[in-house]
Amino acid sequence: MLVIGLTGKTGSGKSTVSLLLEKNGYFIIDGDKVAREIVQKDTPGLKKLCEVFGEDILNSDKTLNRKLLAKKAFADENSTKKLNETTHPFINEKIKEKIEFADKNGYEVCVLDAAALLESDCRNFCDIVAVVYCDEELRLKRIIERDKISVEDAKLRMNAQKDDEYYFKNADIIIINDEKNNIVEETKKLIDFAEGKK
Repeated sequence: MLVIGLTGKTGSGKSTVSLLLEKNGYFIIDGDKVAREIVQKDTPGLKKLCEVFGEDILNSDKTLNRKLLAKKAFADENSTKKLNETTHPFINEKIKEKIEFADKNGYEVCVLDAAALLESDCRNFCDIVAVVYCDEELRLKRIIERDKISVEDAKLRMNAQKDDEYYFKNADIIIINDEKNNIVEETKKLIDFAEGKK
């Protein structure tokens, strides 16, 4: 089974590309969903986060207060590094299980849609890395609309990521998702590329 790692900066449009790949019959692993699964109430992942960032990241019902965690975790580079070091081992384990599930169930291609793919060990699970690219202005607009957050909070998230060059040099293929390019056509390039690698 071929595993495609799909990544790109926040707001670049990875979810749109994922949906198109799913329509093509590929098995999709949503890294954001996995990251949420591993910090559900009473999970070892959430317990570990509390040890690192403090019990005040919990709501009164002992669920995770995502906004508060984001404020703490994206405050500076060191805090973001701490967040990744804490959550990645749990995320990697869960992703490994899902890849094995896809393989056992006869899927020919599995797509791992993950924002922090390149910074994590999940990169080692992938045969191909596809990067979705979009310019900063459009990403900012999308993040504010999608997450209903302020410009300041959106910029905090954006600044916590590596520069474009880092993504480009680690990509086997780049998908441009802006107002000038057709995302269906761009995704088809990736599908053709993947089919050639199977």
